[in-house]
Amino acid sequence: MAELSYLTQKLISQYQYWYQSLQPKGRVSTIHVDEVASKVAAFYEKIRGIVDWREEHLMRRAAISRMLKRRLLLAKVGGTIAESLVLELIRGGHFPNDKIPESKIEETQKIIDKYVFILQNSPAPPKEKLKTQFINWLLDIAACEIEEVLSPSKRERALIEYMMESLKESVRVKETKVLVFGGMSEEEKNTQLYVAVQRALFKLDSPIITYHLLKRRYSQWADLPLLQLQEITQNIYSIWDNLEKELNHPLAEKFYKVCEKYDTPYLLLGDILTEESTAEIAEKISKPEILEELIKKVYNKRLSTLKKRLSRAAIYSTLSILLTNALSLYILEIPLAKLITGTFRPITIVVDILGPTFLMFLLTVTIKPPSKSNLQAVIMETMKIVYQREKVDIYEIKVSKKKGVIVKFLIVLLYLIGALISLGVIVAIFQWAGFPPTSVVINIIFVALIAFAGLAIRNRAEELTVEEKRVSFVGFLFDILFLPVVGLGRWMSNKWKKYNAIAAFFTALIDMPFQLFVEFFEQWRFFLKEKKEEIH
Repeated sequence: MAELSYLTQKLISQYQYWYQSLQPKGRVSTIHVDEVASKVAAFYEKIRGIVDWREEHLMRRAAISRMLKRRLLLAKVGGTIAESLVLELIRGGHFPNDKIPESKIEETQKIIDKYVFILQNSPAPPKEKLKTQFINWLLDIAACEIEEVLSPSKRERALIEYMMESLKESVRVKETKVLVFGGMSEEEKNTQLYVAVQRALFKLDSPIITYHLLKRRYSQWADLPLLQLQEITQNIYSIWDNLEKELNHPLAEKFYKVCEKYDTPYLLLGDILTEESTAEIAEKISKPEILEELIKKVYNKRLSTLKKRLSRAAIYSTLSILLTNALSLYILEIPLAKLITGTFRPITIVVDILGPTFLMFLLTVTIKPPSKSNLQAVIMETMKIVYQREKVDIYEIKVSKKKGVIVKFLIVLLYLIGALISLGVIVAIFQWAGFPPTSVVINIIFVALIAFAGLAIRNRAEELTVEEKRVSFVGFLFDILFLPVVGLGRWMSNKWKKYNAIAAFFTALIDMPFQLFVEFFEQWRFFLKEKKEEIH
């Protein structure tokens, strides 16, 4: 029997506490919405999910943010919106019906009041154009806090802390002249490790990580005293700036790379503790032979789930861009083509719609599952973190050496040559299909977006891979030609999230009328139920 590390014992206790918190605690009044109205609203949210696609674990937070912004925009000053917001979220299928205690409405309103106070009492922004960005930034963080109140993520937080504490002694930053004078402080290193662990372990995005950083910096963030809230409000722009710098640290990607490579054992240990939340789990995993069988079980289960998630991500991301592509074809491309050239051939329409779809299919269908030897590597790495050890592995973060002017020039030149070749091939295909110049530009953007989304999905396929990945010569050539297109797609994707025309159309013209209809429909259903109850 092997000795469990102190951190592993602590994690087991936290998971058992989480499991106990799920058990019923007597009769508590819960929030109920009409089932029929809920089905209608949930169907609409699925359509929204296609139009405004995000990764599955971020969809709920995005919905809270969207609904919160809409309701705050329409609310009277000092008005309460928590109840209508929570009801809308449950109707939309983002939270379970008859499960959330009614007391959560009051907690949600308290959160909303805190962020509204900051918005109303913060000083004028340094630049006027920052005002909208600031509002979006702050309300996205508010959405994260609301989500946590309605559905606490105790397991996830425990696993994040466990991985961070485990890697603290292992991760070292190699000091070079490139690093700022004085080197990287321990606090700075720990902050970057904390950010990287969240990105690697649960693929959390900037708003959620920012919210966690705020809680880490201000221990009373959930219930700030008035004086501290006023102080934060007056300094909110400098706080925002500091948090952005922490998220965009020069070594952020280096930290992420290390955490991404070694996150699999932590994910699997979390799965084991979730499935085996019993008093005997500590004794079970103290035996290496039992732990090995448990690892194999959750590894195969996660591998199966990963394949399904990748397929779903491929479908939704393709549909999202395909829908926009089809609409842009009939709303923008065909009218422009007829105005300039007077024609738009049928083959052009076929290539325009099916081309990006085929590219996404090609990127996803060629994804290879982890090799069989990867499982043995995962088992060894998991045992390293579970059991007490005298020596720890060292993961060194090396700062890139400063490149000379000539080397920089040659690298940029090769990158541009690769970009010209790949974009040249794409343009040639579009010209062969008879695309007018305006459509060529629009479709290059769509191809870049698809390339970026497809590569992101391929990277998700590496979630369980611990082994070093070998790059073949063909893969090297693929990177030279494909990465410039992906880089363009990444840049466009960030703009896409801000200026998704279809999502904006749904929000401005459909969201509010639809929600008014659903709320009226629910009230009408309750009225009919009351009338039926009056009949004896």
